[in-house]
Amino acid sequence: MFKRLFDFIFSFLGLLLIFPLLLLIAIAINVTSKGSTFYKQVRVGRNNKDFKIFKFRTMKLHSDKQGLLTVGGRDSRITSVGYYLRKYKLDELPQLINVFIGNMSFVGPRPEVRNYVNYYSENQLKVLQVKPGITDLASIEFRNENDLLSKANDPNQFYIDEIMPKKIEINLKYLENRSLLKDIIVIFKTFRAII
Repeated sequence: MFKRLFDFIFSFLGLLLIFPLLLLIAIAINVTSKGSTFYKQVRVGRNNKDFKIFKFRTMKLHSDKQGLLTVGGRDSRITSVGYYLRKYKLDELPQLINVFIGNMSFVGPRPEVRNYVNYYSENQLKVLQVKPGITDLASIEFRNENDLLSKANDPNQFYIDEIMPKKIEINLKYLENRSLLKDIIVIFKTFRAII
């Protein structure tokens, strides 16, 4: 209950405070590339239910049809503005809307697309017992994920075999003793990792 109250209040305040920034980013996206301001993608949330996640669009139109993973810092599908939005995690800001409406939390396992969740073992599916988050300890640990994928012969398989299981393991440990205080610590660690 306290976690939901925290999420609701601070997502609302966050949206109000950063509205000018959101507006500037939206203008930059629309001036520099064709397509919508937001990118909505179906992800898997709590209790294995699909929901739409909000992000600022950072890629050229129809780029997601060329693969679900972005590889390296300079993936040719990423727009010029999108590169900086991704680098400083600004593309994630619209997920405050997801937190406000209640299908995400500030802290929780990052939501995957169904294609990858289909590879989860029964034990790994336990990460779906809680709401997904904007950030988690696995995201901090694997903040260089794009660089790791760029070095792999088959980035998709490398993600499935190597990165994804390690991220799930970190999130399963988080579930064992999560608390609002620990969530606040994760939020601060996230800011420190970005800066």
